[in-house]
Amino acid sequence: MPFVTVGQENTGSIDIYYEDHGMGQPVILIHGYPLDGHSWEKQERVLLATGYRVITYDRRGTGNSSRPTFGYDYDTFAADLKVLIDHLSVSDAVLVGFSMGTGEVTRYLGKYGSGRISKAVLLGAIPPFLLKADDNPDGVDRSVFEDIKAAIVADRPAYMKVFINNLYNYDQYKGTRISDEAWNFSFNTAVANSAHGAYACVDTWLTDFRKDLPKIDVPTLLMHGTDDRVLPYANTAKRLPGLIKDLAFITVEGGPHNIAWTHSEVVNPALLDFLKA
Repeated sequence: MPFVTVGQENTGSIDIYYEDHGMGQPVILIHGYPLDGHSWEKQERVLLATGYRVITYDRRGTGNSSRPTFGYDYDTFAADLKVLIDHLSVSDAVLVGFSMGTGEVTRYLGKYGSGRISKAVLLGAIPPFLLKADDNPDGVDRSVFEDIKAAIVADRPAYMKVFINNLYNYDQYKGTRISDEAWNFSFNTAVANSAHGAYACVDTWLTDFRKDLPKIDVPTLLMHGTDDRVLPYANTAKRLPGLIKDLAFITVEGGPHNIAWTHSEVVNPALLDFLKA
């Protein structure tokens, strides 16, 4: 299995696991919480079949990557991504982020620029700024995130059950757009990830990306479900038009948070059209 080293914790290296398949223009898929790189299977298949090079990786603390007890912030996540991009020497790449992965896309372009990047895609976006503040009245109360952290400390597997339900709006789409088996796969992935990382990542959701967004100078596609229970449409995606220079926005009616799985028949054609444009 291929790894790239991004740091050190005591006597051990911090390694990021990645997969690199296919030929053609590179498309880097950056997963959401609490999943890993294998969560992109519905997109990876069609991208490879259409002639793209597909790169996936597991964020630190997830999947096959190392599980350090530090570095759970977007400056570090973006730095990890930069190490991977430099290691693979890719150019003209497309960054595709889902949920937490949209933070990596935004912070990477805001901090490192678009020298190796030609386009960006945001699915279930976390920017611009999720936390309610005096200068951000459309955000979410801090108490919501404190309650999440308390639930993780009290019983992480039980909280992950709730989260995975909301990831897919399971009560609504069970048996139609999400099977019991697919739900179980996501749940098993979630509980197998780093317990420390699962807790530490919650604070990263409160990152302020408002200074990064004007620095995005590549064509960007935003897709977001109107029924997103994890990152509500009104607090996130609805606020992005006007904050990113060249933004195409597709609203997925009735879509939950993980539209890449439940509404792949909408997401995949839109993604391919955007890549070809």
